[in-house]
Amino acid sequence: MVAEIKAFTPEQVQRYSRHIIMGQIGGIGQRKLLDASVLLIGAGGLGSPTALYLAAAGVGTIGIVDYDVVDMTNLQRQILHRNADVGRLKVDSARDTINGINPDINVVQHPVALSSENVMDIIKDYDVIVDGSDNFPTRYLVNDATYFAGKPNVHGSIFLFEGQASTFVPGNGCYRCLYPAPPPPGMVPSCSEAGVLGVLPGIIGSIQAVETIKIILDLGDTLTQRLLMFDAERMDFRTVKLRRDPECPLCGDNPTVSTLIDYEVFCGVTVEAGG
Repeated sequence: MVAEIKAFTPEQVQRYSRHIIMGQIGGIGQRKLLDASVLLIGAGGLGSPTALYLAAAGVGTIGIVDYDVVDMTNLQRQILHRNADVGRLKVDSARDTINGINPDINVVQHPVALSSENVMDIIKDYDVIVDGSDNFPTRYLVNDATYFAGKPNVHGSIFLFEGQASTFVPGNGCYRCLYPAPPPPGMVPSCSEAGVLGVLPGIIGSIQAVETIKIILDLGDTLTQRLLMFDAERMDFRTVKLRRDPECPLCGDNPTVSTLIDYEVFCGVTVEAGG
C-alpha cells in the first residue's frame, strides 16, 4: 500500500521541485522534511549554515537555543546575522533570516542558557538535536541529555583551521567515548582567544545539515560510529572509526554518569551557545 502524501501547495511544489524529482527523496521524503523538527544548539558559526540549509530544504520546525546578542565580531562567520542585527538577540535575527529564506518554516525561539534544569524539557519535542555549541560545558550537557532522551546528536566543533563532525546515536557511542571528561580550565583556548577561519564553520555546519537531513529521511550512511576531521589549511578530510567504549562513563558497561552535570564551574567558562 502506497502511503498517501499530504498535498503540497503550488508554491511548495515549485520551491522543493529539485528534491521531489530525486528518486532518493521524492514527494514522500519532502513531506518527511516538512513534518520534521530539529533543535539547533547555538545560532553562531556552526548553527548559521545548518539553519540556512535546513530551512531551504524545508525542515518544517527549527528550534534555536541561544541567549546571546549579535556582536560585530560574530559577522566574520555567523552568516545568519547582518550588520543591522548587531545588538539584537541572535534568536530574533535567526528567525528573521530563516523566514526570509523560507516562510514555511516554524522557528521556535529558546533565548535561554542550557542547564541541567531545562535541557530535557527543551529537547523533548524535537526529532534531531544539532550541537553547534562552542564550549565544553554545553557539549557535555547536550551529549548526556540526548543520550538519556534517546535522540540523535549531530555534533560539530571548530578551532583555528580544523573542524570535526560526528553523529552520536544512543547505543552506538557518544561524545564521552572520545573525551570522557572536560579538559581542565585554560587547557584549550576558545575561538575568541585563539581565533577561527571564518569559512570553516560553513563547511562543518553544512556537513551537520547533511547529516540531519539523512537522519530525517533514513537515507545513506551517517557519521554514526565515525569521526570526520577536516584540516582547511591542508585541505584534508579524514574519517576514523569510533566504537562505543565499554569504559565510557555515560554509555559504557558500568556507567558512572547517571544524572546531568552543569560543568561551567569546573571548566571556568561563561556558557554561551554558539561560536
